Amino acid sequence: MKVTHWLFLVSAALFVVGIAFLVASTRPAGGRPAAETVVTTPVASVLQIMRGITAPAARTVFGSVATIVTPSGTEERAPRTAEEWNAVGDSAAALVESGNLLMLGDRAIDKGDWMTMSRALIDASRIALEAAQAKNVEALFGAGETINATCDNCHQRYQRQ
Repeated sequence: MKVTHWLFLVSAALFVVGIAFLVASTRPAGGRPAAETVVTTPVASVLQIMRGITAPAARTVFGSVATIVTPSGTEERAPRTAEEWNAVGDSAAALVESGNLLMLGDRAIDKGDWMTMSRALIDASRIALEAAQAKNVEALFGAGETINATCDNCHQRYQRQ
């Protein structure tokens, strides 16, 4: 009878552990509830995103680092104050988000080049954002060149209207 009792206890313990594993496997990692799916409703057109977000942000990033040569001398332009660095970083972040917006819904002209070029804008703008956060003038200059090339490539493929 003791063996039967022992087998019953082991079986019950294995059953409880199995149920615990089953419950644990249905929970998301980290013990947090699953994130709700957010339904978005795109409103702005590609042109509105370009005029309202992308172009102003790109002008800020492009214009933040420059060497200007005039008859009276050479001027080196770069962000100097925390406010100037923040403005460049904010614009770089806006460029990242504009790339995300360009891939949403019916804005994506196609699933090939359009998506690739939007991701390239995001990647280059993230580098600019990291450069602004690190206050790295050289990296910001390089990122600005890459963003400019990305914009030019996209505008050559998808004509401006």
